[in-house]
Amino acid sequence: MKSRHTGLTHLKHSARYSLKGLKAAWSNEEAFRQEIVLCALLLPFAWWIGDSHVEWLLLVGSTLIVLMVELLNSAVESAIDRIGPEFHELSGRAKDMGSAAVMISLIFAGLTWGTLLYNKLFG
Repeated sequence: MKSRHTGLTHLKHSARYSLKGLKAAWSNEEAFRQEIVLCALLLPFAWWIGDSHVEWLLLVGSTLIVLMVELLNSAVESAIDRIGPEFHELSGRAKDMGSAAVMISLIFAGLTWGTLLYNKLFG
């Protein structure tokens, strides 16, 4: 169904849907809640660790990427669960790939934070 909203009305509706998605993730996804708490704890340290705007952006961006990938993974899982509870190889593969994407984003964030923190302390 094509949206009839344009301009600021479209932006308002899109923002409402986005907030609804964040609320759903917070309510239904334990991993998302854990990652939000971790971000809230880490982000204040980005000002101290980052010695430049680029480093600060890498620190903040890597944490936001984790949240984005977690939201996409949750969306894939929800869509697959909507299809049915029975096991199917392709459904399992899709869920595993989504989980792997979250893991890779966490590794990237960990490497980013670890490298810049190491440089701050010992560089």
